[in-house]
Amino acid sequence: MLPHLDAAHRFARWLSSAPGHADDVLQDAVLRAFRGFDAFQGGDARSWLFAIVRNCHVSALNQQRRRAFVPLDNEEFVAPEPGPEEDALRRDASSTVARLLAQLPAEHREVLLLREFDEMSYADIARVLEIPIGTVMSRLARARAALKAITTSTPGVFP
Repeated sequence: MLPHLDAAHRFARWLSSAPGHADDVLQDAVLRAFRGFDAFQGGDARSWLFAIVRNCHVSALNQQRRRAFVPLDNEEFVAPEPGPEEDALRRDASSTVARLLAQLPAEHREVLLLREFDEMSYADIARVLEIPIGTVMSRLARARAALKAITTSTPGVFP
């Protein structure tokens, strides 16, 4: 499970709207994974951990909605740190990608992130999301088409 911790954290960050929320989700997921490790029946540990991260994220969102909590850790309130030009360009491209991905429906964003950023197989994605492989393939196709449409309709996204 430990070799997949960085990838699980990256997945939690992509799912979450705020970095602090991603840290909380990952902490909860790792705790649940350790507590439920004796129930792990083998197979792909990475998919198992990602499924726990996703379930923790969904649980946290549902709890957040019940409390009507509005996070204040928006990028507008964070002071930018000066750095080399390459870091600034990388952060800009990263935030552009994040902004574009945020426009996708959650079900499409999840599939796209798992496939393109974490390079999971269709079968692993199906296990993580608890959906048939055919649904994974159709959601992935729709997500790619929607992302392409968003990218082409947004002027100045990528020069």
